[in-house]
Amino acid sequence: MTALTPLVALTAGEPAGIGPDLCALLASERFPGRLVIIGSRVVIEARATARGLAFEVPDYAGPSTPAPISLLHVPTTAPVTGGKLDAANGPHVLALIDRAIEGCVSGELAAMVTAPVQKSTINDAGIAFTGHTEYLAERTKTPRVVMLLAGGGLRVALATTHLALADVPRAITRESLEETLRILDADLRRRFRIANPRIFVAGLNPHAGESGYLGREEIDVIRPSIEHLAKNGMHVSGPYPADTLFTKRMLEGCDAVLAMFHDQGLPVLKHAAFGDAVNVTLGLPIVRTSVDHGTALDRAGSGEVDAGSLGAAIRLAFELARAPA
Repeated sequence: MTALTPLVALTAGEPAGIGPDLCALLASERFPGRLVIIGSRVVIEARATARGLAFEVPDYAGPSTPAPISLLHVPTTAPVTGGKLDAANGPHVLALIDRAIEGCVSGELAAMVTAPVQKSTINDAGIAFTGHTEYLAERTKTPRVVMLLAGGGLRVALATTHLALADVPRAITRESLEETLRILDADLRRRFRIANPRIFVAGLNPHAGESGYLGREEIDVIRPSIEHLAKNGMHVSGPYPADTLFTKRMLEGCDAVLAMFHDQGLPVLKHAAFGDAVNVTLGLPIVRTSVDHGTALDRAGSGEVDAGSLGAAIRLAFELARAPA
């Protein structure tokens, strides 16, 4: 493997969670390019030792580092004990993400992959933080991004992300929905290299509103948005009742589904592919993928862990990074 192969960053995430364990597990694997782990060497080596693993990963010495896997050491602010959160390490977690963003924006890195973080720890440190997706949008000055999860033969994107259910209807406007669909269509073409993506859109209400008897969002917002985009050449259709949209027969002709809210689409995808699904942030000027699970504090340093989702996220990052700019 030469220094000319793509270089992708993996941030180790919350140090008290399973991110460092997963980094230790994946250090012996090989990927379609070079991987630089951004995290605390002290923490990752300790997790490797606890699991009886060797962690013989050299230091990252810049983009010409030839090693298949290297490590960029970023020390924690406070000592780390697996499973025990410490708000003092909130800035450390953000420092990992910031370093990966900087590398992607500058061209040093081809993509970034993120292990899970604990939002509460960052907020307890006095730093407002909603999630990776929103933070990446802010740091890259991207006005709108789209969360998409892929796995089990499905691609499910979200019209809204981390919102209370009561706030979802107000957040779905024609402007926001059409922009979300444009981003989804564009990145399916650019990143996933699908020439003419077919997008199915779920309704918001049961039975997609039942012709207005169960809500008018489909009539007033969702259907007009779909029709407008379809008239302008996008292969988009709906709104379909969510309870029948996610069936094998319906999905045969579909490249991606747009769900209206977080827990409408993601339970279906995670039922089909939990542990192997990948979270992709669309609309960014950089490639970012992540896992489909949380920090699993109870398994950090001991207990069973599965690196399947993170390994899949790394492999997909390499694949997406090779797409034409």
